[in-house]
Amino acid sequence: MLSDLEDLRTRLENVLGSAPGDIAVVMHSHPAALALAAPWLPLARAASAPAARRYYAGWFTHGEIHVLAPPALEKRASGAPGSREALLRSPGHEYAHLAIGATNPALPPPFSPARFHRYVRLAWLCEGAAVYLSGQAGQLRGAIARRLHEGGRPAFPPASRDALVLGGTVFALLEIERGVDACARLIADANPRDGRAALSAAFGNTLAEVERTWRQYLGELTQGG
Repeated sequence: MLSDLEDLRTRLENVLGSAPGDIAVVMHSHPAALALAAPWLPLARAASAPAARRYYAGWFTHGEIHVLAPPALEKRASGAPGSREALLRSPGHEYAHLAIGATNPALPPPFSPARFHRYVRLAWLCEGAAVYLSGQAGQLRGAIARRLHEGGRPAFPPASRDALVLGGTVFALLEIERGVDACARLIADANPRDGRAALSAAFGNTLAEVERTWRQYLGELTQGG
């Protein structure tokens, strides 16, 4: 796990320009212990769509990440293709949050009631960027298909309840359309007060046109593309 995190740190330095070091990694053998150590996590999980809840397997704070230990992550996986692989990338997901917060000071960590509200307002970016940067995006097709089947037509950009499952698709599409540098700029420039404008600027198109392309992309993903 630590070796994988060090490799991710090197990759994020290349993508974002910098990535935090000297991070404490705390592993928990049971979800209850994780929830006690990370009291914001149950709130985020409870507010998410059912398809996303199992993937809230860690949390982050300034200079520290908390995550379920690998045996607990494997036990948490569903039978859907990619579920196990996505969960085993949870430490990288939480580390990516620290890199995102270091790149954009408007985003957490640290947390407070006001900053948690800010996180919720821009959850599609906070969680979507963490999914994208940690490499989970390609493993969540099963969860995406379940969400689209169970939850009706999703909002764009994804609402907070869909942020973890669908947010990564926004960044995956942006990389296809405009490249990795555009993803890095969106992470750095997004403001909780006007995240939609930052999204439109990142794609270089109207939000309505970006939404049309995104919905087509979701369809391709869930149909095997």
